[in-house]
Amino acid sequence: MYRPKFLDRLPRPWRIAIDWIVTIVAAVAIVLLVKAYVVNPYRIPSPSMEPTLHCGKPQPGCRARFSDRVLANRFIYHFRDPKRSEIVVFHAPAAAAQDCGSGGTYVKRIIGLPGEVLSERKGQVFIDGKALSEPYVPASERDHQTRRWGPIPANHYFMMGDNRVQSCDSRVWGPVDRSALIGPVFFVYWPPNRIGFR
Repeated sequence: MYRPKFLDRLPRPWRIAIDWIVTIVAAVAIVLLVKAYVVNPYRIPSPSMEPTLHCGKPQPGCRARFSDRVLANRFIYHFRDPKRSEIVVFHAPAAAAQDCGSGGTYVKRIIGLPGEVLSERKGQVFIDGKALSEPYVPASERDHQTRRWGPIPANHYFMMGDNRVQSCDSRVWGPVDRSALIGPVFFVYWPPNRIGFR
């Protein structure tokens, strides 16, 4: 590692201390840059993505002792468009705080893409009139209402939780602007029995 020559004139303990300080500052800077632009961890706070992603008891609807901790890829959407069925971390629209009781960062699945008309009939989702295969949604977690949304505006995405009966999502507060998407979830790193790619 490059070290300015004036440091060679300092006493050895000072040189060691400065080396340590520079190393620590560089390491912290790298971690912050990675969190800001590459990968960031998130905790699953609610049962809206059960059973795909677990939240921790004793919260009603949560199936696990500990909430899943996930990693989201923060840079991939700079190179490609979001895809249907991806689980995504995003900044919830302002209406979510009003309609769901909390705002901030949400984790849901992309169901509808820009320009599409989405409908739900007795728990079955249809995209432009064609039934969407959703093996990740158990029959017991589907709601049984009949509604229609769309066409979805340009650069917006329709988000839904896998636990449809306990998810406050785009069905309530509308589609999410692409600029609010943080990135897709790609890995569960905690608890140990849940570690794996998603």
